[in-house]
Amino acid sequence: MKQDLLKLEEIIKIKFKNLNLLETTITHKSYNKYNNYEKLEFLGDRVLGLIISKKLLDLYPNDNEGALDKKLASLVNKNKCFEVGKILTLQKFILIGNSKKKFNVENKIISDCCEALIGAIYLDKGFDIVEKFILYMWKDFIKLSKITQVDAKTKLQEYSLKKFKVLPKYKLFSNTGPHHKPTFKIGVSLQNSKTFYAIGSSKKDAEQKAAKLFLKQIDI
Repeated sequence: MKQDLLKLEEIIKIKFKNLNLLETTITHKSYNKYNNYEKLEFLGDRVLGLIISKKLLDLYPNDNEGALDKKLASLVNKNKCFEVGKILTLQKFILIGNSKKKFNVENKIISDCCEALIGAIYLDKGFDIVEKFILYMWKDFIKLSKITQVDAKTKLQEYSLKKFKVLPKYKLFSNTGPHHKPTFKIGVSLQNSKTFYAIGSSKKDAEQKAAKLFLKQIDI
């Protein structure tokens, strides 16, 4: 295990003072119920949001809050964390399930571990180092942030508020599958509309897919 951690340090180009902290970032709850990456993921998500928000303020001083918020949403999300996690090959290091079995690691888990890694770097090395790490790993995404793409949930929300003055309603209908590979079924409806259902590997993923289906139905 130590060799794997040393290899991961080489990839991220950061030497940890506490290797146990680094190991926690790649430990799924199916492998260790009590000492896993979930709390570090929680922290990393906030650290990532703070640093990207700060960078956007520097880059776009004349943008209003709404424009900055859309740019932030396009940069700080599970998909971007998954892309960074794949670049770092985190899937090769993740501890999941019974160690004697081999699992295909779900995209969401890779994304979660990326956020946990950010949280761990912040705790172990401080703000300046984690800021450098994030800005380096997100540099290409940030360059593209000038072209803001509005996601399906935001589009549907804007449509619903304009037409009905209320937000879309999302409802979780099922949560199935093992811990390492969950499946969520979510429905979305507007005022007096039928419900559109979608399945995803996370609630956010299913919500986006359901919103996209709804938008397709109303030609938006």
